[in-house]
Amino acid sequence: MPSATETVIITGASTGIGLATARLFLKRGANLVLNSVNAERLQSGHEELGAPENVLLVPGDVSDKAVGARLAETALETFGRIDVLVNNAGVFSPKPFLDVAEADLDRFYGINLKGTYLTTQAVVPAMRRQGGGSVVNIGTVLVSHALGGVPASAPVASKGAIHALTVQLAAEFGQDNIRFNTIAPGIVRTPIHPRNGIEDIDQLAGLHLLGRIGEAEEAADAIAHLATASFTTGTIYALDGGHIAGHKLG
Repeated sequence: MPSATETVIITGASTGIGLATARLFLKRGANLVLNSVNAERLQSGHEELGAPENVLLVPGDVSDKAVGARLAETALETFGRIDVLVNNAGVFSPKPFLDVAEADLDRFYGINLKGTYLTTQAVVPAMRRQGGGSVVNIGTVLVSHALGGVPASAPVASKGAIHALTVQLAAEFGQDNIRFNTIAPGIVRTPIHPRNGIEDIDQLAGLHLLGRIGEAEEAADAIAHLATASFTTGTIYALDGGHIAGHKLG
């Protein structure tokens, strides 16, 4: 459980899983540096948390290397360390494979993979100096279990790259006591679904053996667990209500 001296950076923290994760770590006593590409939503999220003084805001697009650098600098200058990075910022929307344009690939790979990659690059040196740290990435269950009715090759490919990056970095930095893990969510209730035209997200509950969709707070619990599980690294953690395990008939 984080202490008051630990610092957590969370990207994509203005709503959904990111904001729920911020709320959980704040409750546990951590200092926070929060990011979102939307400065207004980030400010609103901060106010929803009660605008605490130990929560700092760094708006910007994580696909820009300078944003990751500012996140790391803000954490180090104010709190003196970086214990956990949660690479939550990401985009997802379905589009048929033959309709995917180069601009679509640039968007998904830029925000999802490049943003995760560059932000991680920015924090690892500090984690190395302090003797360890933890990085939690966000993938998707669709990397391991695709759905024919969800044509999402571009975002799924970018998330698959995050899965691979997680395992590789766990190998590269294990000797530095820096752990890398990824949660692979199934359907979780977040604002991204209405933006993709799915107004009744609960209609997808049948995709999961538990017969319901996940909640942002449950994703936050999984992130916090992986962030503090000291003997766990290189794991792709299925947070999917049984989506991968099987299907219910009838």
